[in-house]
Amino acid sequence: MTAEAVGRATTPVAGAPRTLLRGYFRVESTREWVRAWVAALILLGPARLLLTLAALLPERGHCRAAERWWARLAARLICLRIDVSGLEHIQPGERYVVASLHEGFADSLALLRLPLSLTAVARDELATFPVLGAQLSRGRHLLVQPERPLQSARTLHREARVAINEGDSVLLFPQGSILGIELAFQPGAFNLARRLGRPLLPVVVTGGHRVWEHPFTPTLRANQAMSVLVLPPVPPEEAVARQSAVERDMKRFALASKTPPRHFDPSRDGYWDDYRYEIHPDFPDLARRVASHRRDAVGAHTPP
Repeated sequence: MTAEAVGRATTPVAGAPRTLLRGYFRVESTREWVRAWVAALILLGPARLLLTLAALLPERGHCRAAERWWARLAARLICLRIDVSGLEHIQPGERYVVASLHEGFADSLALLRLPLSLTAVARDELATFPVLGAQLSRGRHLLVQPERPLQSARTLHREARVAINEGDSVLLFPQGSILGIELAFQPGAFNLARRLGRPLLPVVVTGGHRVWEHPFTPTLRANQAMSVLVLPPVPPEEAVARQSAVERDMKRFALASKTPPRHFDPSRDGYWDDYRYEIHPDFPDLARRVASHRRDAVGAHTPP
């Protein structure tokens, strides 16, 4: 992402009345500011202490139960409504490779409504984020370095198998970014399902960008709604071959959701040149736009 884009994305809107936690969050009214501070004091105080204590216990399950409780509490404090459907596709006791759409940090509040114990796979840079980073590390989630794909793949396969053996399902975001619905899937989740011999569980999550669209804006919005749709699982031996079909199905349901997904608009969001992503062919106008930008960027850096 360019410096200009970062500036556009993070500069507060003129006249925004209140910020909190050193500007990390912004709200649009004094009433929401009070609500946000109450939520922060609870979630970052006694509720966070419970997460810390649960993470010290030897069994993963205690930590995961505490995370699900924390997520429900957070959703209640910000009046987040989460509609979950398709739970009949989850077999009790089964361990999955969960492939979910991704719009932002609020997605975790929705995904933790699933009747699954989830070990998440995340970029290692998230380990530096306040609160989230500590929980990812302390809670034995999996941190990978996308810029070092071979090493990351080996680490992921080894640690994901440990998580599966300890009773967890493994959660991945095949878009690899929160830019928007137009991003093409990466194959990691599908390859992992085949390698581990676990079913791939597609999950369509939408609406999270309306709650907190970090890093594009720090505005926290209460009284929002999110949708979670669980699709039928894919047998592990079919996961790789069915990647394209699964991706199209997930995006088709997302675009039809009553809580619409986030769309990538480079003029608003920047082009994120430092991140690896591709636009899916089903969005040809945006794909041409990104390709043109990349050609121009290469030309601008080519010596005469």
